[in-house]
Amino acid sequence: MLGKHLLGIYEKALDAEDDWYQRMAKVKELGFDFMEISIDETDERLSRIYAGDEEIYRIQDAAHKAGVFIQSLCLSVHRRFPFGSADPATRAKAAEIVEKALVFADKLGVRVIQLAGYDVYYEPSTDESKKRYEEAMFWAASQAARYQIMLGTEIMDIELMNCIRKHLVYENKIQSPWYKVYPDVGNISAWGIDPLDDLEAGIHSIVGVHLKDTLCKTADKPGVFKDIPFGEGCVDFVGCLKKLEDLGYTGPYMIEMWHKKGQDDRANVRAAKAFIEEQYRRAMEV
Repeated sequence: MLGKHLLGIYEKALDAEDDWYQRMAKVKELGFDFMEISIDETDERLSRIYAGDEEIYRIQDAAHKAGVFIQSLCLSVHRRFPFGSADPATRAKAAEIVEKALVFADKLGVRVIQLAGYDVYYEPSTDESKKRYEEAMFWAASQAARYQIMLGTEIMDIELMNCIRKHLVYENKIQSPWYKVYPDVGNISAWGIDPLDDLEAGIHSIVGVHLKDTLCKTADKPGVFKDIPFGEGCVDFVGCLKKLEDLGYTGPYMIEMWHKKGQDDRANVRAAKAFIEEQYRRAMEV
């Protein structure tokens, strides 16, 4: 817990060589309420949503025995298979992934699927790619409604979706209770956007908050959106946490970080958690 909030940890913060039982035991040992599972660009993680019930039950059993749960799913694989692609086969794969992820999440008990706010990533963004992305969001929201699973758009490292206000343009058009936003205070901050103002603009739509440090984009340097140690970046965690509390936010927080092979994942996660807990304590004293 972080105050009254459930606190989660990103799967990739932990050693990828762990099995599910080791991974879930670490989540519990390190003091987290839940883990956010990753379906990313790698074939190994993408294959999870095509797995049979036996594998899903194994994951559930590991979480149950550890006394934790998987509350959200980070569906970053759409970087590889984006909805806005000029290739019809890629767009079809993007849709198939959403359908498979919804079934996987439903069986696993996941409440929120975090969608990456990319029209495209490895190909040029165009008016057409943005139009295709918007049409896909209408469709994805309709599919999520069938399973009563929330889609939360993550604020990203591309300009299409670099703040909550840009997501709200889509949300206001789609008008679905199953299509909301999952902001990352690090990504917002890296763009030089005021995260306090942005959080206030979207507070009615926030289903979860990523906590991550980043380096702000400047006139002569690009922003750095990952692998910045907590406390060494530009994010005003005290200000963001204070603002969310003042706005009445009671949803979960999730620490986003990445394990590097050869490092002690437990020690790194403990240090990150201690940093966030201190920032929260300071925010409550402001």
